[in-house]
Amino acid sequence: MEVQLVKMQTTSNIESQVLDSIKRRRSLRAYSYMPVEEEKIQSLFEAARWAPSSMNEQPWTYLYATRGQQLFSEILECLNESNLLWAQHAPLLVVSLARKKLLRNGLPNGSARYDLGAANAFLSLQATELGLNVHQMGGYNKDKLVELLGIPTEEYELGVVMAIGYPGDPETLPENLKQRELAPRSRHTVSSFTMNRSFKNGNE
Repeated sequence: MEVQLVKMQTTSNIESQVLDSIKRRRSLRAYSYMPVEEEKIQSLFEAARWAPSSMNEQPWTYLYATRGQQLFSEILECLNESNLLWAQHAPLLVVSLARKKLLRNGLPNGSARYDLGAANAFLSLQATELGLNVHQMGGYNKDKLVELLGIPTEEYELGVVMAIGYPGDPETLPENLKQRELAPRSRHTVSSFTMNRSFKNGNE
C-alpha cells in the first residue's frame, strides 16, 4: 500500500486571539548564567500542580537540580551531545516522570503520559510569565538516566528533561543554533489539522 505524504501549511502569524504567554513562549537554547530564584522554581511546580488530570490522579513527579549539585551533573551526563552543547549553561534542569499506576487501586493509568504533558505545558507557560525559558528535550540516554538517578521503572515512566533559565545571548551559540534561535516561530495552520466532519465523510 502506497503511503500518502500530507503537506501541512505553516505560518508565523497568530491566526486567532490567544493568551499573551502563548504568543511569547519559545524553546530557546541560549541561557543567562543568572540562577533561577527558589520562589520561582516553586512557582513553576505550583503551576504544574494545577494542571488537569484524569480522575484528578495528578500522576506527575519532578526531579530538579540547580547548577553545582551532583544531581545536575548526573542529568547533564545523560543528555545527547547535541543537547549537552547548550543545556549545560542552563541553571536549572528538571526530569519529568509519569506515575504508571493509579493511586486509588494500583491499576495501570492509561492517561499518565498525557497528563504529564499537560502539567509540563502549564509549567512552561508559567515560566514564560516569570521571564524564564523552558526547552523540553527527548534527546537523552534513558537507560543511563534510570541508572544514575535510581528511577524505579516499575513505578515511573520517563517524560522529557527540561532546561530552564533566563534567556541569554544568541551570539554565544554556534552559528547553526543561533540562526534557529533568531528565526520566527512557525506552526501548522489551524485549518491543516482540524476538520468539521468525520473521517468517513471523505472530502465532502
